[in-house]
Amino acid sequence: MNWQETVLTVGQIVFILALLPSVFSDDKPEIWTSIITGSVALSISVTYVTMHLPAAAASAFFNFIFWFILAIQKLGQKQKKRRRMR
Repeated sequence: MNWQETVLTVGQIVFILALLPSVFSDDKPEIWTSIITGSVALSISVTYVTMHLPAAAASAFFNFIFWFILAIQKLGQKQKKRRRMR
């Protein structure tokens, strides 16, 4: 692993750690924020794979996973809110 991959991997891990409070709290970002940011993280992951940076690719993929989890959680909140309004 070269120093550039180390920096990219650590940066993605910091982003993941910063997402954990949102994953475990009731406050969620807007669904489109999660979808767009997760999509960008996934495209970054694919890019790292093509550059033969497996650790950076894996950490970016996990970043995508956490954004996807937030999108699912927000969708669940919206559905629950709609049911209560009926």
